[in-house]
Amino acid sequence: MKVLCSAVLAIEALIVLLAIPVAATNGSVANPGWAIGIGMGLAVLLVLAIGTLRRRWGVGFGWVMQVAVLALGLLVPLMFIVGAIFTILWFFAVRNGRRVDALRAERDAGPDEVAG
Repeated sequence: MKVLCSAVLAIEALIVLLAIPVAATNGSVANPGWAIGIGMGLAVLLVLAIGTLRRRWGVGFGWVMQVAVLALGLLVPLMFIVGAIFTILWFFAVRNGRRVDALRAERDAGPDEVAG
């Protein structure tokens, strides 16, 4: 699960970094410094969220980050769409990652049968 979820969070951090100049220059915020600060803070939190995936609460923190990226749509409206896409990707990474982990554990628990 860590690999899939880490990839989603890392790519999401890059997208948030790319959205910072748009948020700072599109005129929707009175102070571009706020947009830069919020964007940089969110990108750093997304990268830190990768490290929390080893902990029991790491996936929950990842969900919080998805909500935060969706909320970035208040500064850059297109981020509502991008945030929704990443939320869907996050859902599938968590779901399929758990399936892969279960299959690996099952494979490691029993001896492999070799035909022939």
